Amino acid sequence: MREIVFDTETTGLDPQSGDRLVEIGCIEMLNRVPTGAVFHAYFNPDRSMPAEAEAVHGLSSAFLADKPRFAERAEELLAFLGEAPLVAHNAGFDFGFLNTELAMCDLPPVDRSRMVDTVAIARRKHPGAKLSLDALCSRYGIDRSHRVRHGALLDAELLAQLYVELMGGRQIGLELAAEVGIKEAVAVAPIRTTAVRTPRPARPHAPSAEELARHAAFVDAIKGAIWLQ
Repeated sequence: MREIVFDTETTGLDPQSGDRLVEIGCIEMLNRVPTGAVFHAYFNPDRSMPAEAEAVHGLSSAFLADKPRFAERAEELLAFLGEAPLVAHNAGFDFGFLNTELAMCDLPPVDRSRMVDTVAIARRKHPGAKLSLDALCSRYGIDRSHRVRHGALLDAELLAQLYVELMGGRQIGLELAAEVGIKEAVAVAPIRTTAVRTPRPARPHAPSAEELARHAAFVDAIKGAIWLQ
């Protein structure tokens, strides 16, 4: 099964109030194994970057000034997404920005039936726990030491690992591994066969003449044995 894990960075929290998408990072997975195929792009939002947003992801207006507009790469992005389910952390947020940008390009929105929200999955598995990407990476032992600031592609890479753990861990079957070219995804123990053993003949159990004589002498030595009465 093909899935796309993705993350976005934006100028703010609300696309309806004029905030724009400035970065998107997408990771392709087949049967929950990354294939190595990615789509990553920065976009010029045609507006200034608020200081509070820049503090989160480090993307300044100057850095984004020479980047393409979303519309220039929209078709390429949609081709990469295809019809696959789209996995995101707090997916409603990312879908909201993605579909707003598509609408501004007169392109149809991505159907929300394709949305897979890892926050919702984590909430069902860990009710009452912290559900941020950082907190869940810590819970599952996913290394995020290189994550100094938010970044769409970096966060998508972390989320891909987290998604696998949330869905049951890296129990990849051989038939799935073959589809993505992994020859040794699972170590399979060799089948052991039990050798056919030839039964030994039964040992003799009848007493010898000497043993019978010794037994008779022993019984005769017993005075008043009850079995003789």
